Amino acid sequence: MSAQNSVLQHIALPYAAALFDLATDAKAVPATEKSLDAISGLMGEGSDFARLLTSPVIAADVKSAAIDAILAKAKTPELVANFLRLVARNGRLFALSAMIVGFKNLAAQERGEVSADVTSAAPLSKEQLKSLADTLKKKIGKTVTLNAHVDPSLIGGLQVKVGSQMIDSSLKTKLTAMKIAMKEVG
Repeated sequence: MSAQNSVLQHIALPYAAALFDLATDAKAVPATEKSLDAISGLMGEGSDFARLLTSPVIAADVKSAAIDAILAKAKTPELVANFLRLVARNGRLFALSAMIVGFKNLAAQERGEVSADVTSAAPLSKEQLKSLADTLKKKIGKTVTLNAHVDPSLIGGLQVKVGSQMIDSSLKTKLTAMKIAMKEVG
């Protein structure tokens, strides 16, 4: 899986950097980031839109036509719409989520923020996310932007990844550690 992520990042980063440069020149980084967040929301797990983007069976021209139809109905800013059309035309829609993450990381870096991936067993409330962001800000010394994910297999607790640091307080990990320790004793 790590090799696959590396390949996706290798494909996505030039696109993300180019979009960031264009958005910076147009002084539209916040608006672009907001539009990309909306697209990312559409790509939520298990959605038909996500399957359309990542399916190798669907031809690139069909994907491009679908993107054009979606963009015609949605009021997507021209910069983002043109970016999506280019990505579709180049057959790189499968890497769109990595491109969005890359753009958001560049935008956060420009603002002096650090991005953190937070995975929980159930969705976190706004208050919980704010409290976690404040705690991480005290620890790291920079403003932290949280990317929240839900993984019910964690049972409870959190997994927080900031850069190369991983804080894992999930029940799943604790139970696995106990299971291993009990095998060593018995």
